[in-house]
Amino acid sequence: MHILGISAYYHDSAAALIQDGDILAAAQEERFSRKKHDARFPVNAIRYCLEETRISPDNIDYVVFYDKPFLKFERLIETYTAFSPKGFSSFREVIPLWIKEKLFQKKLLSNELRKVGFEKDLKNRLLFSEHHLSHAASAFFPSPFSNAVILTMDGVGERATTSFARGIDSKIEILKEIHFPHSLGLLYSAFTYYTGFKVNSGEYKLMGLAPYGEPKYVKRILDHLIDLKADGSFRLDLSYFNYCTGFTMTSSRFHDLFGLPPRSPEARLTQKHMDIAASIQKVIEMAVLRLTRSLVKESGEKNLCLAGGVALNCVANGKILREGNQESLWIQPASGDSGGAIGAALAAYYLHLDQPRKSVSAEDSMKGGYLGPEFSNEKIIKSLEEVSAKFEILEEVDLIRTCVEMLKEGKALGWFQGRMEFGPRALGARSILGDPRSPQMQSILNQKIKFRESFRPFAPSVLREDVADWFDMDDDSPYMLLVADVAKGLQRSMTNEQKQLFGIEKLNISRSDIPAVTHVDYSARIQTVHSETNGRYYKLLAEFKAQTGCPVLINTSFNVRGEPIVCTPEDAFRCFMGSGMEALAIGNCLLKKDEQQSNFKKKYTQMFDAD
Repeated sequence: MHILGISAYYHDSAAALIQDGDILAAAQEERFSRKKHDARFPVNAIRYCLEETRISPDNIDYVVFYDKPFLKFERLIETYTAFSPKGFSSFREVIPLWIKEKLFQKKLLSNELRKVGFEKDLKNRLLFSEHHLSHAASAFFPSPFSNAVILTMDGVGERATTSFARGIDSKIEILKEIHFPHSLGLLYSAFTYYTGFKVNSGEYKLMGLAPYGEPKYVKRILDHLIDLKADGSFRLDLSYFNYCTGFTMTSSRFHDLFGLPPRSPEARLTQKHMDIAASIQKVIEMAVLRLTRSLVKESGEKNLCLAGGVALNCVANGKILREGNQESLWIQPASGDSGGAIGAALAAYYLHLDQPRKSVSAEDSMKGGYLGPEFSNEKIIKSLEEVSAKFEILEEVDLIRTCVEMLKEGKALGWFQGRMEFGPRALGARSILGDPRSPQMQSILNQKIKFRESFRPFAPSVLREDVADWFDMDDDSPYMLLVADVAKGLQRSMTNEQKQLFGIEKLNISRSDIPAVTHVDYSARIQTVHSETNGRYYKLLAEFKAQTGCPVLINTSFNVRGEPIVCTPEDAFRCFMGSGMEALAIGNCLLKKDEQQSNFKKKYTQMFDAD
């Protein structure tokens, strides 16, 4: 049985195709359209899924949308009514769009599906899953657990913002929900907006900024903004927020509480902004830890699954792991709305169609997250020749050895291999790599290659068998969703003078033997690399270890600021020529920047809006 899952029309549209519960293909629309967080109907992602699996539209048994639009419309009407007459301008702009288009989404989806070849009657093939059920299904069914408790946290679905569920074999039961407008996701997004970053895009920047500050405002947040109970349940004081009825996230009362207007996107970040970031991060961690603690205790389950946008807060995830209320933790790598496409398809297969679940193994069924397009060496060579690129073709062993030599020389290496990752993280298929031992590499990658804010940290990839020797963790983290400290024996103590530094002044101090991946609080967002899911990347790390004694590489996404992660060889070549990367390994082809025609270098960043 073939089922196509779709998420669309809010942010991060995506498509996923499963066969008898097995995930065959999944991709975000942004990777094809080159528009970051593209919310449009995922026509290109659907075409990819069909082409990858060689399944025709007429052989798709069901198409499943990841939420129920009518329930969302009911929530909008209830919200505007409750806050009337406030919000009339927002009501006047939003409701006509719903009446014209979104309220009749079944017709809209049917029309769009016909454009990609779905000619057979869709009346009985088009299904809708509830938003948080899609998230819960995306977390539980691919997990290595036959039973688990499931926590979903995001901005808002139809009504739910936080939900608790139990998964047993092929069933999921939603047990409790917290409803809009009380939302941890929207609380964090309000601070994202207030500190000058884009909502639904810049939350990870807020998380990265937090270690530069001190959590001075935790009490203020708890006293005024959120009533957080011992079991993790909560309510927000809505007088401080504007998202219910307006076009911004925060109200003037919020601004008065912290004594600043919202920061404009490119304005200077002050120490106060950093302290505010540290404070809300601390509050979110408190809330998430209380929720998971009470949920595991109440349910009696030993396994915990997480999904929803808040589950991408890898700092909080690391603290959940270390606190250890659960025996085992699994987080959906595409925890945001894109992962809802997978969840919708799986929910239909197991819950709607009542299919038995396959036997659960120690490995999850996400296939390392490598669910996107792959290009043969023949296609890569043809693509490079068409753009007049200069390259050499090497056997794998020579390619890896040469790449390691360049990394040791301090070069930044584009690494384009195998199937593209699904989800927000580059995991060694569409990555830019560097030597983590270099004190300068963090600054070089941010300023000359990624063209992004200097405070942004980089993640380490490490051989799974070596993770405990280099970090304060000995668990699988294949999806870069857990943060832990660099091992104590590798840390370098700061001088008394360095300890007195504030904010961005802390940035350029080497804190460990791998300074380029050590954040200012000695933490790192870790990816463990496994030979079973990414053999070539594993071999590269193993060779780097053999030559240097270090089994770690910097791994950042193959893109510049504001650009989606590259998808095709053409995307990779443009980004390579438009940034400061010195080399590119794409399939078995190796390109060096100084051998390319100089007129290929363009002001590449102007193609994308800053995120």
